[in-house]
Amino acid sequence: MGYKIIEIKAPTGYSDESLKRQIGKELRITDFSWQIENKSLDARKKNNIHWQLRIAVFSQSLVGNDPAPVEPLDITYKPRNKRAIITGSGPAGFFAAFALQKAGFDTILLERGADVAKRAQGIALFEKTGQFSPVANYAFGEGGAGTFSDGKLTSRSKHISSERDFFISSYIDAGAPAEIRYMAYPHVGSDNLRGVVKNLRNAYRDLGGEFRFETTLSDLVTKEDRVTEAIAGNESLPGDYFIMAPGHSAYETFRMLMARGVQFRTKNFAIGCRAEHRQENINLSQWGIRELSGVKAAEYRLTSEADGKHPVYSFCMCPGGMVVPAATYSHLNLVNGMSNYRRNGQFANAGCVAGIHPDQLAGRRVTPLEALQWLEDLEHAFYAFSGGYSAPFCSISDFIGGTEPRSIPETSYPLGLKPAPLWNMLPAVVTHSLREGLKDFDRRLNGYSKGILLGLESKTSSPIQVLREKNGLCTGFENLFLAGEGSGYAGGIVSSAADGIKIAMQIIGKDD
Repeated sequence: MGYKIIEIKAPTGYSDESLKRQIGKELRITDFSWQIENKSLDARKKNNIHWQLRIAVFSQSLVGNDPAPVEPLDITYKPRNKRAIITGSGPAGFFAAFALQKAGFDTILLERGADVAKRAQGIALFEKTGQFSPVANYAFGEGGAGTFSDGKLTSRSKHISSERDFFISSYIDAGAPAEIRYMAYPHVGSDNLRGVVKNLRNAYRDLGGEFRFETTLSDLVTKEDRVTEAIAGNESLPGDYFIMAPGHSAYETFRMLMARGVQFRTKNFAIGCRAEHRQENINLSQWGIRELSGVKAAEYRLTSEADGKHPVYSFCMCPGGMVVPAATYSHLNLVNGMSNYRRNGQFANAGCVAGIHPDQLAGRRVTPLEALQWLEDLEHAFYAFSGGYSAPFCSISDFIGGTEPRSIPETSYPLGLKPAPLWNMLPAVVTHSLREGLKDFDRRLNGYSKGILLGLESKTSSPIQVLREKNGLCTGFENLFLAGEGSGYAGGIVSSAADGIKIAMQIIGKDD
């Protein structure tokens, strides 16, 4: 069987039949099979928007060997008589537990939040009444914060091809759309993710894994350079390996780890607000038309050097989505974005943030504990301003000009808006950078300044990073790992999952 890779430009509304004809015409063959390797939208010219497709074609009429497959992970099952305690069921924690269980380890996965069904009920109640649940919210629960997001699966991390293939295959087996394997900017959608994480949980349990919901890790028992037990509630859980994957919102977990001798350092992170626009306006700006056959909704990715000191960029753009109350604790107010698979909502939103270092915010060198406290205080200040979970807001043009908003617009945010001088609620250095960046965004995306800014976007990345060795071990420990976004070495679903898988493979390799 011969094989060839070709590049094809296809209309946005193409069908499989028309694409097959185009491939046959391109290669002058009639008997062949094909699969899409990569698919990305080229919208640089509004009068010629098309899909750019990279296609693998297989036929007896072609010469060339089949492509070399991605080398699979070497996960061989054997009884190992070793126990791993994993904390946090986001991508890093879950896939670390999943890989270890496949390899024959005895694993227990602790999750402070609820299962996905109960979590969805708690979120619905929160958005209707403002009644916050500590176990059923947008931050904590089965699948982590990513379960109720757009489910974006893009990653700039290098050297994770095997881990990425394991992750993507597992997601597809659990019900994610097959297109996530080849789309340039794949996403699952919050509606699909609920089923995916449930199916993954069932697959993990079928292997013998133990999943404990609403179980918060409160402490670790250490002896010299080893962790011997995890304390969860009134129970002590001994283990051979301990993997922490708390995300970057579990402040008390970080404080506990620091108290137990785990070393952290501060690092660059980003804060800002959520920008919201009518999706129709984004479509018009990007495409020149309100709808485009074969494409769900227009996206944007914007970056600016701003003041030349602190880059400003859009983050986690959710076409056809909604802004959500992403409070991590009852006394904090912050926002995030989500969208379903069809991306057919009336609004578009994205984080609009400025990169900064905690030392720059404080005007001095700060400790990791101080950086966490500063961020928590800022999130609490937004809560205090609103007296709850309504989102402080102003228009983008108001923010640039420093003028108070006069009316409250329509929004996707479910708990209401409160007019606010956001430029005074953020650190002055961040406000200055955002103003310059927003002006730049408006020059590059027609009508951008007609949108609004709302809430505090504070979870793009962590302001701290654990000190760990190349094998993933926390520096100074023989059996303690910190994985995923909470480690400060990953950002997003794919890189977090890959980080957890890499740590699991280190443990498996050590035990073989």
